[in-house]
Amino acid sequence: MGTPWPALGRATVPWQPVEGLLEVSRRSRRSIPTSFEAATVPLIANAPLQLSGDLAADLDEATRLLAAFDAGGAGEIAPFASVLLRSESAASSQIENLTSSSRALAEAEIGEGNRANAGVILANVRTMQAALDLAGRLDEEAVLAMHRALMSQQVLHAPGRWRDQQVWVGGSALHPGDADYVPPVAPDVPPLMADLVTFMDRDDLPPLALAALAHAQFETIHPFTDGNGRTGRALLHSVLLHTGAIHRVTVPISAGLLAIRDDYFSALTAYRTGEAEPILRCVAEAARNGTRIGERLVGTLRSVHVGWAGVVTARAGSAPWAILDLLVRQPVVTARVVIRELGVSAPTAQAALARLVDDGVLLESTGHRRNRVYRAPAVLRALDEYAAALGRRVG
Repeated sequence: MGTPWPALGRATVPWQPVEGLLEVSRRSRRSIPTSFEAATVPLIANAPLQLSGDLAADLDEATRLLAAFDAGGAGEIAPFASVLLRSESAASSQIENLTSSSRALAEAEIGEGNRANAGVILANVRTMQAALDLAGRLDEEAVLAMHRALMSQQVLHAPGRWRDQQVWVGGSALHPGDADYVPPVAPDVPPLMADLVTFMDRDDLPPLALAALAHAQFETIHPFTDGNGRTGRALLHSVLLHTGAIHRVTVPISAGLLAIRDDYFSALTAYRTGEAEPILRCVAEAARNGTRIGERLVGTLRSVHVGWAGVVTARAGSAPWAILDLLVRQPVVTARVVIRELGVSAPTAQAALARLVDDGVLLESTGHRRNRVYRAPAVLRALDEYAAALGRRVG
């Protein structure tokens, strides 16, 4: 028996094709339905939630693992916070079939390279960072700011604005009549989001349950014309921070969801029929998977750093050693990046990078005499292996 939760209703809405939006034949236009069924989404700000003892224990165990990972687990993970943020952003994008190599993503982050997917995923990194920064004040403007960070480079969508048109998932591009899911009409979005903001401030629900239900409700409202999935998964992290369940790092929950992607999408569908348990179970499993995935990634990067210590020939405490710490979180660098991050002079930065090339830590990517780009193959390999392993259940 699923955990009871308010189910969606349906409303019949007239459909008027947008003139000039799509060129279709007169016969095709005549076949377009004149109405469609849109979801009517219930308010949840004060909705009661009944959890079975088994489900409550499942959520509690997953939350405990999140908190332990956030606190450091077997070792201090704060130095890896930025790489965890980038990896979680990439995993969230991968759920929607947006992928990029770790090298392309790291190059995009320092303004090098021009691969489209890397730029899109980098925008999701900005969204995740905005979600962390804004967790202290989870209001409508905070959600809009997350979306603005994601979509700032998009020309076909309105960054940071609630949608003013009908959207739908699946089916025909011409009309929503045979869509897999038709979210509520645009005028319903602002009041539904205001209700969701009130819900996210509740303190009578387990943190992971609050985050999972807030995420599912957000995806059900579908408040934007694009970017709902990535913004909604960033919002999940915001809620966990807002509740105090985690404090410091981005736990790879999207990476955990990627391993159960079909279950995740099915759980969102079940949520809309009034079953809350599937999405609660999914997010709990994703949290458990995510902590294990994160621990493995951090452990691999630690091993890379230890391995470097055996090959670097510079004296202890010199600039090359400081660059090693930088490379773990930013595996593609230039002299300008080193100067900015470490506060050293240009000659010092260039000499240190050259030493690390000689020691086999770095490879120079361009072959140019000026504006050289350096990459740490061991870190990039670890990140690519991490990405390749996503989508597998973690035992």
